[in-house]
Amino acid sequence: MSPALRDSSDLTSDEQQILDETDRFARGELYPLAARMDRDEWWPDDLFPRLGAAGYLGIAVPEEYGGVGSTLVASGLVLQAIARWNHAVAISWVAHDNLCLDNLFRNGNEEQRRRYVPGLCRGTSVGALALTEPAAGSDAIGSMRTTARRDGNGFILNGTKLYITNGPIADVFIVYARLDHQRDQPAAVDGRRPSVGAFIVEKGCEGFSVAQKLSKMGFRGSQTGELVFENCRVPASHLLGGENGGLAVLMGGLDIERAMIAPMCLGIAERALALSVDYAKTRRQFGQAIGSFQMVRAKLADMYVWVETMRCFTYRVLREAAQVKAGGAGRGEIHKLTAASVMYAAESLNKVLNEAVQIHGGNGYIWETEINRLYRANKLAEIGAGTTEIRKLIISEELLKE
Repeated sequence: MSPALRDSSDLTSDEQQILDETDRFARGELYPLAARMDRDEWWPDDLFPRLGAAGYLGIAVPEEYGGVGSTLVASGLVLQAIARWNHAVAISWVAHDNLCLDNLFRNGNEEQRRRYVPGLCRGTSVGALALTEPAAGSDAIGSMRTTARRDGNGFILNGTKLYITNGPIADVFIVYARLDHQRDQPAAVDGRRPSVGAFIVEKGCEGFSVAQKLSKMGFRGSQTGELVFENCRVPASHLLGGENGGLAVLMGGLDIERAMIAPMCLGIAERALALSVDYAKTRRQFGQAIGSFQMVRAKLADMYVWVETMRCFTYRVLREAAQVKAGGAGRGEIHKLTAASVMYAAESLNKVLNEAVQIHGGNGYIWETEINRLYRANKLAEIGAGTTEIRKLIISEELLKE
């Protein structure tokens, strides 16, 4: 067994079984797709139904709604194993299963759950979440320009969302929009945050379109797009969390998302370490394997320590986040912990992949190699779900409150 994929004493026997079974599935079913997905920015249309049929969607959703009935920790382990073998599938999986499906189940009413959750669990519907805008990234709330104007028994949405994972292929979207200001007015008054609504929007809704599919440096098989809302009418029954609950849905969802991005980083780092160990054993220079040279050994040792510390911190925060009820995130200790977890995981992944490419030398610089594919993906982890700088602000603000 690879040192990066060994059994972990941090997991129960049931949790280790989930990780191992998903690893076997991902290696056999998802790894063979990875090269083509990266080369052609291709997404297999049948992939989400296959994941649903295999039991890898709706992990933390109760069985009565079509889910697996497990925990957030199990969701993180599934994501970790998928990320080892196909990180493009992993990021689309987390956008579907966590950002959309889990968010909808946690915050939705019974009618909304019954309508959307079973199809998302089966993978016959694909989910996405739309927050970021052309002028609203790190300041996603204060600079939000997408508006929702009350109109009778519904709302009229206008605006644009950008960098939306699964945007071009999704059927169900959670869309955040300002409720209390128009597009040409400032987003906040007297330093107060604007009122935000979370809306369930379906593909095919009049006035809603995918403007373009975006081409990326990494995670290339995962489909990313720009969404446009032009007088898009959404029924009031599609409001998630109530008219005054959108901000709580948004902030709580971000914390759970950060807790889930960390195991994706861990899975990629594990794979990079395993590839580097194998390469150090087989690549020969000066008549011997490069793994016999002290500088290469030092790099492998550093990578191992980074991976193991990522593992410990990731699992600890996943367990903490699994205890949080709907509405309980977005503040306090869990707000600080999830920001710290994803920040450390992303920065450590960057270091692991930098050393991995160095060990692979010229081979690591070639676009088609697997280690190059991993290296091109790593930077997004320091940008998505709040940049490293935003994560540091969250951590420091919570520390100074104590």
